[in-house]
Amino acid sequence: MIRSSSKLSTRLPFQPSFKPHCPFLSPVSTNIINPMKKTHRRKNDSNHNITVQKFATKTRASSSKSTIVKVKNKHKSKDSKPNSESEGNLPIPQISTTLIAFLDKFPILTRDFYQIDALDLAPRLLGKFLRRDDVVLQITEVEAYRPNDSACHGRFGKTARTAPVFGPGGHAYVYLCYGLHMMLNVVADKEGNGAAVLIRSCSPISGLGTIQQRRGLKTEKPILLAGPGKVGQALGLSTEWSGHALYTAGGGLELLDGPEPEHILVGPRVGIEYALPEHVNALWRFAIAGSSWISAPKKTLRPL
Repeated sequence: MIRSSSKLSTRLPFQPSFKPHCPFLSPVSTNIINPMKKTHRRKNDSNHNITVQKFATKTRASSSKSTIVKVKNKHKSKDSKPNSESEGNLPIPQISTTLIAFLDKFPILTRDFYQIDALDLAPRLLGKFLRRDDVVLQITEVEAYRPNDSACHGRFGKTARTAPVFGPGGHAYVYLCYGLHMMLNVVADKEGNGAAVLIRSCSPISGLGTIQQRRGLKTEKPILLAGPGKVGQALGLSTEWSGHALYTAGGGLELLDGPEPEHILVGPRVGIEYALPEHVNALWRFAIAGSSWISAPKKTLRPL
């Protein structure tokens, strides 16, 4: 049971009703051998080798096998063009048919999924997948920001920058923090309410090479994606994505269904000392228990 000295409601949000096997909480790696996976190689063409990893994944309705793909380029194409100004000279990612088959197992979340209070939406987003091009990330940590919340950008009212927050749930709200970091939020609730969920951390599922290039960091450790600015950079986002519908197939940035975590951690949100005490102390930060892909501070998190 969550207790809070705050007068503001800190009611229990969504409670997981079942315990699926969740194999996506470890990083995708070509060097680490996982005893739960079977790996084999096959030639795709003269320029690529594809490593296929098969996992058994339980979902709410049934259990099925999903396939996760990593593409290794032997040679960089001289004709490659950047796909956005923020990504410099990165080559255009190649989407394999095997990756498409994996994505087919996890459909895009519908618009109705987001039409709920941000405090309910936040824990429901844990375990879901963010996808842009060949990059697929699994959400491991989030924070809820609600209407009348002194830590929410909506407190400033509707401006050119915050307009997406007041739009209907299911859209992206991307803003620049400290002039450096692109912060991805998922708009929640009905149009006009002004609520969103910040994506604080993720784990890599596909496109590890692209993620490392965008981050400028050659590592497979949690430092790669543990933090909201790192997630935005790994996805190659800019403020131009603000207002984008995440439920639109082929839109370039999509939010896919995924397995619910077995256990969830909760705690106060990070870096909102300017807010009112009841909002500073509210337990509106959520993370997947047992995952190493969680940002600091971790000591403030406790089981739900």
